[in-house]
Amino acid sequence: MVNLPNLLTIFRILLVPILVVVLLTKFPEKELVGLGLFLLAALTDFLDGFLARRNKQVTRLGKLLDPAADKMLTSAAFISLVEMNPHATPAWMVVTIIGREFAVGALRSFAASEQLVISASALGKIKTVTQIVAIALLIFYNKLGEFRHLAPISLWVAMLMSLYSGIDYFVRFRKLVWKNGEAAEGRG
Repeated sequence: MVNLPNLLTIFRILLVPILVVVLLTKFPEKELVGLGLFLLAALTDFLDGFLARRNKQVTRLGKLLDPAADKMLTSAAFISLVEMNPHATPAWMVVTIIGREFAVGALRSFAASEQLVISASALGKIKTVTQIVAIALLIFYNKLGEFRHLAPISLWVAMLMSLYSGIDYFVRFRKLVWKNGEAAEGRG
């Protein structure tokens, strides 16, 4: 269970409180330090999955920890940004994004308890990229100058993509349950 991909995931989890402290503490160049920490954590998200698949080191622990680490990182960053830049990061948008994460996580857990698998989709990967871009731009919001308007736009894109991919998970779950129910009836 202890392998490089899982260690990268644990490292990402350990970076979360450090990121929050950096984002919520006033010191020169905090945006640059915060952006660096966040992008480092986001890079570990890509690397842990890539290495686990490439080296055939996918573990049950990794399957549980990785999505939890992702949610911890993005949720902590978004919540910190509400405090850091309330005009650019409305709380209702952050609640919508985080709510989607909880809803899809609960749906996937329920499906797993029923021995059903709702696999990750391309939409989920796109959602993650839009969230990373939005968080990065929002961290650097005060330093963007004439490009400052890109940060709130990216947050809108991330929120809409989060909702769209969330709806897709629920639609796929419904189809999976329907298909599974028809298969059960055919056996009975």
